[in-house]
Amino acid sequence: MADLSTLARPYAKAAFDYANENGVVNEWENFLFIAGTVVNDKSFSTWLDNPAVSAEHKSAALVDLYDTEVASANDSAFKQLLVETQGARHDSNASYPKVSVALSNFVKQLSEQERLALLPEVYEHYRRHKAISLKQLDAYVTSAYPLTDAQRDTLQTRLAASLNASVVIHESVDPSLLAGATIKVGDKIIDDSMRGKLQQLKTQLTA
Repeated sequence: MADLSTLARPYAKAAFDYANENGVVNEWENFLFIAGTVVNDKSFSTWLDNPAVSAEHKSAALVDLYDTEVASANDSAFKQLLVETQGARHDSNASYPKVSVALSNFVKQLSEQERLALLPEVYEHYRRHKAISLKQLDAYVTSAYPLTDAQRDTLQTRLAASLNASVVIHESVDPSLLAGATIKVGDKIIDDSMRGKLQQLKTQLTA
């Protein structure tokens, strides 16, 4: 049997092609991210496997959750998750539209074909299609201290110029770096942290 990633590819391509043609790439990406996160939850995954629950009920549950937790005016953990993980285009005051009929039908189709478990992989493939289309790269920055707005803007500008592409920065903090930061783009890693420099010095001294 094909693995989940292989099974997810055609669904992700169909989703991105439609979203790109209709100017709703970000809206679909937001939903796929949240839906994939929910599907990865063990208790929800167990519920999805319940044959007594209809396909329509399963797809409706995901759509209703998004509309209630993300597309509403109220703050929620899911909105915060989008802010923390989806890069600079999100902020705590951003508004999100409700799930469209087309997107709802896409989820319903996945459910009817018993493919809702593929949503995390569909999301990952969807993001790759988007990155290729927009010539967009993800930069994972781990710093000893949270970046200031000025540092973030400078870093994003320099990376974009160096890579000749738009860059989405994903931030995390690791105090054990002592100072500086590490940057991962694709399979390339730049270690400009104090910890990394100390390790290099130790290697040189013991060589």
